[in-house]
Amino acid sequence: MSIEISKAHSLVAKALDYRAMRQDMIASNIANADTPFYKSRDISFEDSLIQKKKELFNEDSHKLEMAQTNSAHLKPKSETTSKQAKIFFRDGHMARNDGNSVDIDVETTEMSKNSVMFNALIQANKKESMIFKSVIDASSKIS
Repeated sequence: MSIEISKAHSLVAKALDYRAMRQDMIASNIANADTPFYKSRDISFEDSLIQKKKELFNEDSHKLEMAQTNSAHLKPKSETTSKQAKIFFRDGHMARNDGNSVDIDVETTEMSKNSVMFNALIQANKKESMIFKSVIDASSKIS
């Protein structure tokens, strides 16, 4: 049994998982910089985090439903959003003569940005945990 510190805690944990996955993928791209016909890959997880946030904070409750005035009318199409991160090949990078599309400058820049975001999430998680701990400590002193 785990204690949920806040609704945002599970969102931060999911974001950390995705950031770690992205770091591994970027490292794989760098490791394959000399592999013929290797295409650099990346992961898109922002949409799945937005969907998770909407679920956690009940933000879909303000959604306006379409009325169906006649039973013969077509039913409205439900939105289908994937809750999974999407792996894709990066476009826009020129492939070298050997067909490899890894650009070391792009990969190291993306790795640095990802590391900054990962560390920011770690700090936010620590700060939230410290607030929770201080509340517990303060309440134990009252008794």
